[in-house]
Amino acid sequence: MKILFVCSANVDRSPTAEYIYSGRRDLEVKSAGVGEFAQIPVSEELLQWADAILCMDKKHKQKLKKKFQDICANKTIGVLNVPDLFDYMDDDLVSIIKGQTDAWLGKYGSRPSV
Repeated sequence: MKILFVCSANVDRSPTAEYIYSGRRDLEVKSAGVGEFAQIPVSEELLQWADAILCMDKKHKQKLKKKFQDICANKTIGVLNVPDLFDYMDDDLVSIIKGQTDAWLGKYGSRPSV
């Protein structure tokens, strides 16, 4: 399964998630940001690559659906509810991302088209 993790700036949350899950053999992961200032901005190419898109919060999902309506209509988009309070690889951030992502994978991981 190919997962795109999305946050605002692609500095702390989504790169942390990408790093955490980059070692799994059953997943391919990338990260991007929805903000104009993002280190790696979300693009049509990245969205088309992904089987599933995991956003750190609801506003990211809303921005994606607004800007990329056609692509997002056929994609699984989850919201992890990870607050923007932590630095890259902060222990608490890692714990929250693991808990939320593992729960999502347990529920939807075997059904990327849901």
